[in-house]
Amino acid sequence: MAKYDERFKRKLVDTYLRGGIGLPVLAARHGIDYSMLRRWVAAFRLHGDAALHGKQSRYDARFKLKVLQHMWRDGLSAREITALYDIRAAGAVPQWARLYDEGGIDALAPRPKGRPRKMADTQPDKPAEEKAPDTRTREELLKENDYLRAEVAYLKKLDALLKAKKQAAQKKKRKS
Repeated sequence: MAKYDERFKRKLVDTYLRGGIGLPVLAARHGIDYSMLRRWVAAFRLHGDAALHGKQSRYDARFKLKVLQHMWRDGLSAREITALYDIRAAGAVPQWARLYDEGGIDALAPRPKGRPRKMADTQPDKPAEEKAPDTRTREELLKENDYLRAEVAYLKKLDALLKAKKQAAQKKKRKS
């Protein structure tokens, strides 16, 4: 959801364009940054009411490069080029210029948003041993069964010991 609705933006732009009040004063009166109001006015002058509507857009690397080349060729500021191409994000063009300087046109390519996936789409194949447990001999299965029983018995004894220690600590605490 946009922070400022279209009616509010239109009201401020109309007030400024009627004259009699400057951008800093008008912006201060309504509690906004005057550079934002300046962007709204510039966009409105170039694109009319459409400039004040919400806009979701993603730009490809060729478009970003075209915008940067136009800005450099004609000596325009980032604010002017942003208004000219109706780019709503105020810091987008300077960021594109920085990315282009650091990594060329490849750095301008859009990147997927969000956190990368942790798991692979497909599960890796299980080893052959786990796929076919029936191939093990009876002796191997009995040996594994004995091992698992011993492990369970050990864990039960450990659990009982920990419970006994806890109860002893509670009894000691009550006596004190």
